[in-house]
Amino acid sequence: QVQVVESGGGLVQTGGSLRLSCSASGSIFSTNDMGWYRQPPGKQRELVAAITSAGSTNYADSVKGRFTISRDNTKDTVYLQMNSLKPEDTAVYYCNADVPRGSVKFRYWGQGTQVTVSS
Repeated sequence: QVQVVESGGGLVQTGGSLRLSCSASGSIFSTNDMGWYRQPPGKQRELVAAITSAGSTNYADSVKGRFTISRDNTKDTVYLQMNSLKPEDTAVYYCNADVPRGSVKFRYWGQGTQVTVSS
């Protein structure tokens, strides 16, 4: 069974930094595509950043130049470094793992971690 667990959220002031971590056990981590989504209060979940098994990345326009996604396959962990945080970055952040099973990928979600940016 694949388990996805996030950590690293918290309260930070505008302009501050946080690093989120996400581990995905129960799979061959290096073959997973991984991503971070967020859900602000009263809004829909949206993609923040993603990284493929080959290391290609993509970002939401709103976080480009401020957030960096990376992965360490030796630790089965993906990271989201968030710099220059703004109040509008306040949200529950979710990690996802897209796990390949043959020709199909199955998506697994973590429980989410709260990030609050105070003005």
